[in-house]
Amino acid sequence: MMDKKTMNNTHGRCILHSEKGFTLIEVILVMVIITILASVVVPKFTSRSKDARISAANADIANLEVALDAFEVDTGRYPTSDEGLYALVEPPTNIINWKGPYIKRGVPNDPWGTPYDFEAPGRNNTYGYDLFSYGPDLREGGDDDIDNWSISSVRQRN
Repeated sequence: MMDKKTMNNTHGRCILHSEKGFTLIEVILVMVIITILASVVVPKFTSRSKDARISAANADIANLEVALDAFEVDTGRYPTSDEGLYALVEPPTNIINWKGPYIKRGVPNDPWGTPYDFEAPGRNNTYGYDLFSYGPDLREGGDDDIDNWSISSVRQRN
């Protein structure tokens, strides 16, 4: 930091002036250091955020599977695709022994803000149901989809 002291002699008195401030070089150096730190730290946090959302989606799917299994035990069947996951919160028409709600806080959206997709009977689980999220890219297909039938999704939940 720059420190400049001057003395003025006015009518026999000495006055001491002090100027303090940062030079342009010091300001630029600090900005370069902050930029370097940000370029190292920010990617690590964004990767953690993506991993956390994927883990949350896997946990949601596991919790929804438990609720769907409880629904099936009580009613003798899984909800249809038309009834969807909302059958876990409100009883569908013409159903016996519904003992829900099976989800306390309503049907959740995935961590990317879109509803989980539910198909019964499933295309992949023909004797059960398919439950999935399109993942971070919000599009079907690709390696980022999170579902209840693929080995990678089951492994991520364990």
